[in-house]
Amino acid sequence: MPRKSPEPLYPAPLAYQNQDFLSSPDGRVFRVLAEYQEPMTRFRKERIQDTVVFFGSARFRALDVASHELELLENTGSCKPAPADQQPARPHEVESGAATEQQVRLAEAAVEMARYYEDARTLAGLVSRWAMTLPGRRHRYVITSGGGPGIMEAANRGAYEAGAKTIGLNIKLPFEQMPNPYITPDLNFEFHYFFMRKFWFAYLAKALVVFPGGFGTLDEMFELLTLAQTHKLAKKITVLIYGSSYWKSVLNLDILADKGAISRNDLELFQFADTPQEAFELLKAGLMEDLQLQAAWDREHLQPAEGIPAEPAPDAQTVLGPDIAKTR
Repeated sequence: MPRKSPEPLYPAPLAYQNQDFLSSPDGRVFRVLAEYQEPMTRFRKERIQDTVVFFGSARFRALDVASHELELLENTGSCKPAPADQQPARPHEVESGAATEQQVRLAEAAVEMARYYEDARTLAGLVSRWAMTLPGRRHRYVITSGGGPGIMEAANRGAYEAGAKTIGLNIKLPFEQMPNPYITPDLNFEFHYFFMRKFWFAYLAKALVVFPGGFGTLDEMFELLTLAQTHKLAKKITVLIYGSSYWKSVLNLDILADKGAISRNDLELFQFADTPQEAFELLKAGLMEDLQLQAAWDREHLQPAEGIPAEPAPDAQTVLGPDIAKTR
């Protein structure tokens, strides 16, 4: 019996337009590559050479910086507030005796976090204004954060108020969250993979400032310290831990050295700072050393041939300098 004539076929989707394939486990390699190449393309277009990364708590946000009112968020990066019984006590609740002991402790912490927010904002402004005075066609030491609220917002805000470009490397989370509004729109990134987001934190960073925070801050800080400790960074990175009273009450890193878990020299991988001006001076000293190394590298590698002008738009290798050139 003859087979029925087949129905006409429509063209199959192009592989790179096949959303079912791209979203499948087999398409993961292309999704990972996209989170490498797409940011690279934007960094090149925006002429970003390197960054100063700010880490810190995302769970506190300033509702009104002028009044210093703070609200605790439900989760790191969330837009949803935590339940009322987990919020810092308001002054009238303390006076009336309605506040719980936990709420009073959170209120005291909220005052401290408000100061750190303002300090991060001030420090980011100081670094940005200084960086904008540096000669060259590329943007140097661009303030970068995880793109969310809290200390991240403060860092982006300080750079924004200074008139500088500023980067937000956000992460897609299973609850509602939004990038803070101070990020330069063309440098607003959203990642699916934590490891690709961490790659971009580390790859461009010439300095790291760690403000008080929680699990995420600890994770990111120790990951970069481990890369520096094991010489996996093709550069020297200045690491500042901001708020010595907070961090020394949370961590006793001297114990690691005393027990032989790390070398005593590993304690020199970072410095403590307690004021924006102190932190700025330490950062500037480290970044000035980087500028000298970069100038030496440029003289060796980027001199155009006699009579031939330099290319108007450098490729990614040139934009990102020796940190790419040295990696294998």
